[in-house]
Amino acid sequence: MSTPSPPALAVVVVSFHSRETLGACLDSLAGHVEIPLEIVVVDNASEDGSADAAREHPARPRVLASPTNVGFARACNRGAGATTAPLILFLNPDAEVTPGAVETLVAAVESSPDVGVAGPLTRDPDGTVQVSTGPDLTLGAERRQRRLVRGVRRREPRAVAEAAARHAREREPDWVSGACLLARRKAFEAVGGFDEAFFLYEEDADLCRRIRQAGWRVLFTPAAAVRHQLGRSMAHTPGRARLAYQRSHLLYYRKHNGLLDQVGLRLLLLGRALADFDPALLRLALGRV
Repeated sequence: MSTPSPPALAVVVVSFHSRETLGACLDSLAGHVEIPLEIVVVDNASEDGSADAAREHPARPRVLASPTNVGFARACNRGAGATTAPLILFLNPDAEVTPGAVETLVAAVESSPDVGVAGPLTRDPDGTVQVSTGPDLTLGAERRQRRLVRGVRRREPRAVAEAAARHAREREPDWVSGACLLARRKAFEAVGGFDEAFFLYEEDADLCRRIRQAGWRVLFTPAAAVRHQLGRSMAHTPGRARLAYQRSHLLYYRKHNGLLDQVGLRLLLLGRALADFDPALLRLALGRV
């Protein structure tokens, strides 16, 4: 009787009210990946049966069920810590890998010892290229990035064409999206994994920045592709998700940006809170939460 090959790759999927998409995500891993895998689903106290659905799936992932929602970064770290493979793929439950995508990402990292993180091309279900890479976050860079993202969401031809052109070739952006992010365990652990102070959002940009600062490269390759249904799990709690985004936004600026950018961001959030009559955002902008 032959001994099973050790896993070449660990896949960590963090689920939060994701039952309706999680099955397709696991189907894609089971049907489109040929290398040995260890799959872990970390469920953040879903109330829709996500954990049970994962346990019953033929891919037979290991399920780690949290009694509370501990956030994306902490759940990712927990999943990574429960695995042993030298490479870790963090995959959103509303994402599906296409045939050959995982092997292509793995080859890209294994062929370059200084690559710490790699990300694929991501597309909407209708095939539109998503904006899944970008520059380090500053007020100016985010303004340009936000304009592009909104244009793609509205299917403005110029924005769609720009996003497609930006993601048409292999390159080294400052960050790649955490919706599908392959990390070399050695690099991931060298920087302490995801910063768990980020509950949701910006943890991918922060991780990539710290990995680059530690001397590793971040790589984007369009030769690997995934389908991604943006924000499906967060649709269940949109208000909380928006506030979590801004809280993470402020945290990123405190960690990496100068005082001028930090003050500028708070003023922008203050103006938005007043315009929208949003007391929770107002308290956040004023530093009272």
